[in-house]
Formats: sequence, C-alpha cells, structure tokens
Amino acid sequence: MLLLALDTATPAVTVALHDGDDVIASSSQVDARRHGELLLPAIDRVLTDAGRGLDAVTGIVVGIGPGPYTGLRVGLMTADTFGLALGVPVHGVCTLDGLAHAAAVEGPFVVATDARRKEVYWARYADPRTRVTEPAVDRPADIAEQVRDLPAVGAGALLYPETFPHAHAPEHVSAAALARLAAERLAAGAELPEPRPLYLRRPDAQVPKNYKVVTPK
Repeated sequence: MLLLALDTATPAVTVALHDGDDVIASSSQVDARRHGELLLPAIDRVLTDAGRGLDAVTGIVVGIGPGPYTGLRVGLMTADTFGLALGVPVHGVCTLDGLAHAAAVEGPFVVATDARRKEVYWARYADPRTRVTEPAVDRPADIAEQVRDLPAVGAGALLYPETFPHAHAPEHVSAAALARLAAERLAAGAELPEPRPLYLRRPDAQVPKNYKVVTPK
C-alpha cells in the first residue's frame, strides 16, 4: 500500500504519503489564496522526500470538506485526475474527521473550521475516531448551548472563544492525519466514501448586480 493523501478544504495545503505502516513524508503550508499554486509542488516534494515515484502510489485519499468551494475543488479535482491517470482508487475522508483524528482529546468534543461569513463548519465526536453528528454550517452564537461545555479543536473554534472556551490545537487539518485514518479504516475492511465534495452552502462568488448579458447579433 502507498497512499497519497491531500486536503485543500481549509487554508492549509497539506499532502502526505503513507506506506501502509505509517506516514513516510508530509508537507503543510497555510495560504488560503494559493491552493492551486502550492498543491502540485507539495505533492512532488513529498514524493521526492520519500524517494518514491508517482507510479508507486496505489491509492489517493482526499479531504472532501466541508470547506469553501474554490479551495475544496482544487484538491478534489487533483485527486480525481491522479486517480484516473494512475488507474488507482480515490477515497474521500471528511476533513473534520481528519482534524478529530489528530486531536489529543478523550471523551466527547467538537471540531470546528472557519467557514467565513462569521460561520463555522462543525461536528460533534464521541472520540477521535467516531463522529456522532453530520457536518453542519452555523453561526457560532446559534450553537453555543450545544458546544460551550465541550473541548474543541480547529481554526473555527479558536476564532470564537466565546462559543468555544475550551478550544485548542490542532488548528488546521493535516494530510498525515487523513492518511493514518484512511489506512486504518481500509485495513479494517471499511468502505470509504466517494470523493464527492461536502458543500454545505452556495459559493462565496456571486454574479454582480446590474450584470448585463450581451447577445451576439
């Protein structure tokens, strides 16, 4: 097994390589505006660091969000393209699950990432491997009663301490955590979801008002 894992659902552009036993190389850079520019060089760097060629990869793992439309689609399109070119399966993993897997938390807790527009993407977990609610997008104040007493991880939790007073690192997902979680689930015979994006709301980009459609004569 050689899994290439990547995620662009948060400001982190993160890539890792897992050989079936553990992560053998990884790279993470935080830049919300340069996902497309940074992802392919990061993949090349990870493969080089591990001394492996792209043709040795037996599967792709990609974070499916939730996340902003523009960033999330970079990782998903790249994963689909590599999977098609290499003829290997592409496995989707919820980005929040990756963050939870890396959290050093015992008992119930919350994962929350920044959804912009003064909202968070979030879900509740029984432990680092078990999500107990579907991912959602809400204003922090609207969920405060549900989450205020629980430990929390993620940039969204750190951004709103009045709602998540017990927030701590990790701030962003790492592909290393995604790869470890995916490898663990695959080894247990679990079926991972298809790499379909978790878009929980409409894209941030909007058609400008007073936009004029010109019909060719």
